[in-house]
Amino acid sequence: MSQDILSEIKSDVESNPILIYMKGTPEEPKCGFSKATVALIQGLGFSFATRDVIANPEFREYVPEFSNWPTFPQVFVGGKLIGGCDIVHELHEQGELEPLLKQAAK
Repeated sequence: MSQDILSEIKSDVESNPILIYMKGTPEEPKCGFSKATVALIQGLGFSFATRDVIANPEFREYVPEFSNWPTFPQVFVGGKLIGGCDIVHELHEQGELEPLLKQAAK
C-alpha cells in the first residue's frame, strides 16, 4: 500500500506545477499555517492544486516520507519541495517566490 501512495504523491507532484499538501482546503483551511500559505499564493494570482492531508490520512502519513519534511503545509513548485509556510513567506519577502511560481506556471 505504501508504494501505491508514494507513487500517487510522486504523480501529483510531477503533474501539478504548484501543489500544496495542506490541512483542510483553500476554502476551509484547518490550520493557520495552511491558511497563510494559501492566502499568499492566491494573493499573487497563481492557480494551484491542493491535497487535504486531514481528509486523506495516507497523505498525512506518507508525504513527509516522500519529501523528507515533517510538517504541513508543504509547497511543491515545478516538481520540487520549496518548503512550508515560513519558507514560502521568506521567499516572498526576498522577492524570490513570484519568479519561482511564474516559471512553474508557464
